[in-house]
Amino acid sequence: QVQLVESGGGLVQAGGSLRLSCAASGRTFSSYAMGWFRQAPGKEREFVAAITWSGGSTYYADSVKGRFTISRDNAKNTLYLQMNSLKAEDTAVYYCAADLVATISLSAPYEYDYWGQGTQVTVSS
Repeated sequence: QVQLVESGGGLVQAGGSLRLSCAASGRTFSSYAMGWFRQAPGKEREFVAAITWSGGSTYYADSVKGRFTISRDNAKNTLYLQMNSLKAEDTAVYYCAADLVATISLSAPYEYDYWGQGTQVTVSS
């Protein structure tokens, strides 16, 4: 069992920054990959970024590449998403997720085993 709790969402103007955090508990945090996804109203949940268990490899959706940075602190059992140069189209509920079994595609939601409750990010234009 893994419990995930996101925080750090809020309202920000376009061009601004936010840092999301995801606190994990349960199984050893450093043993599994993590990802961030988002879901806007009326849209499918979409991949944002992912990071391997060690933090050695990261992956990004084209829409956020160069603006968002995923990182993790295994000593603190915490995942982060630094979001810069935010745009109105980044508005969504952001979810962190844990992938306990090594998979090929870290961008696929169905590969993840545990999800947080989500945190709202609203970017005003």
